[in-house]
Amino acid sequence: MNVNYTELIEKLKGTSVTKPLSGTLSGHAAGEPFDKHVYSEMKKQLPAHTFRQYEYLNDLYSNNPEIIGHGARQALFNSPTVLFLLSRGKNATDKWSIENPFDEKQNDTADILVVKDDFYEIIDIKTRNLSKSAQPPNIISAYKLAQVCAKMLDNKEFDNFTINYFEIDWELSNDRLVCKDAHFVSLYKSNPMSLYINWAAAMQIQFHVCDLEQTFEGNMEEWAKRYLKHFVTQAKKRANDMITKFVKPFEKYIEQKDA
Repeated sequence: MNVNYTELIEKLKGTSVTKPLSGTLSGHAAGEPFDKHVYSEMKKQLPAHTFRQYEYLNDLYSNNPEIIGHGARQALFNSPTVLFLLSRGKNATDKWSIENPFDEKQNDTADILVVKDDFYEIIDIKTRNLSKSAQPPNIISAYKLAQVCAKMLDNKEFDNFTINYFEIDWELSNDRLVCKDAHFVSLYKSNPMSLYINWAAAMQIQFHVCDLEQTFEGNMEEWAKRYLKHFVTQAKKRANDMITKFVKPFEKYIEQKDA
């Protein structure tokens, strides 16, 4: 990893951002100002290597103006796995130009992207209101992560990227949101077999960053294989439960032959 997270946490503690004008203190409205705040501090550490995801794509395509079209631009990535995580869709990539660059999208994989020495550090920023007890946030689609693991194994890509999560714990003070603490975890240091998949919430993996254990000591290849085993086991159980609850009770009505 290139980011010094220990230093970053110390710099952020006690700092604050303006309370959102909308009056709401939940979800994206509260998270966005802290997201930009963390980005600003991280940019000070690694100014030439820190990007928003859309900034990186705009830079990549701008620096290769002779490369046009989705297929050719895909080839600018030397990693199929990183390509899958960071690239935009075919239509958007085909239409990209210097006059029509990408804007930020809320569903971009990376809130912040640090790229140095051909290593991609994909960072997602989460925020937590300490005054409220809330269920863990959506982290990443369990299906998307399964696809990532399959690509890692297919292409033997185990040392060119990582996915990290950074949480800001804040409290409201007057008209400011004050950072009381911050936490950093690496997805690939968690126990893949213990990740909670909320199938009812668009198959999202959910956890509070501050609660995610970092006990996995294997390598990325082992992590990918264990996660896929976990995902398939959970998916089979979900499928069986769906059949038991939503298929079996009603099959008799459609299996009767017309008189």
